[in-house]
Amino acid sequence: MKSLRDLASLGGLVYSTDHGRMCPDCRQPQAQCVCKAAPVPVGDGIVRVSRATKGRGGKAVTLVKGALLGPEALAELGKKLKTACGSGGTVKDGVIEVQGDHVERVMDTLKALDYTVKRAGG
Repeated sequence: MKSLRDLASLGGLVYSTDHGRMCPDCRQPQAQCVCKAAPVPVGDGIVRVSRATKGRGGKAVTLVKGALLGPEALAELGKKLKTACGSGGTVKDGVIEVQGDHVERVMDTLKALDYTVKRAGG
């Protein structure tokens, strides 16, 4: 059985009915969090564009990896790419997924936005 000291070291309060989600580090409501410093993405600065069908029932998606952007900027870039392709998609775990095989169109759009782009995969 764990002691109270062991339970406190696991992070403490994560949700409050008064304030919603709580930051485990500063123990403030997430809207008032003082430790919001997002980690800076690392990489070589080259955005890699590939096409994948694995695990998607045979449907193709265009994947964009390696953009050194924060979560909000990455979501904005994903929106621009989806609009340019006239397609849907999502941003998950730092990877932009655009529905359909739009590798060339995505690469052209990224080049127009001054990104260094490489095609990845076959």
